[in-house]
Amino acid sequence: MQFTPRKLLFKAWNQETRLLMRLNNIDCVKGELFRQNHILLQFTGLHDKQNEEIYEMDMLLIAGKKFVVSWDPQQNGWGLSALPDGVRTPLAKGISKTAVRICSYFESEETA
Repeated sequence: MQFTPRKLLFKAWNQETRLLMRLNNIDCVKGELFRQNHILLQFTGLHDKQNEEIYEMDMLLIAGKKFVVSWDPQQNGWGLSALPDGVRTPLAKGISKTAVRICSYFESEETA
């Protein structure tokens, strides 16, 4: 078996400036990644139908309905929460290819 490591990509929501950004470095203490005053958002490994990267807490538009991407510990994988009702569904490659990334949840009017 050949092992090919996957890239771990992150964006971060800066809680002070309220801006979404790519980071040039992340701190690691005892195996835990962090950046002070930032919320780290992990790349899901999936792309939308416009080939945009999909990250944790991204808002997606699928069949005219809004969803937010997050890790689902019960399913041990990425999931979608429908807005506004919160109904959960797994996020798979087939679904992501029908989606359009709108923005990060933190950048949306939903957080206002």
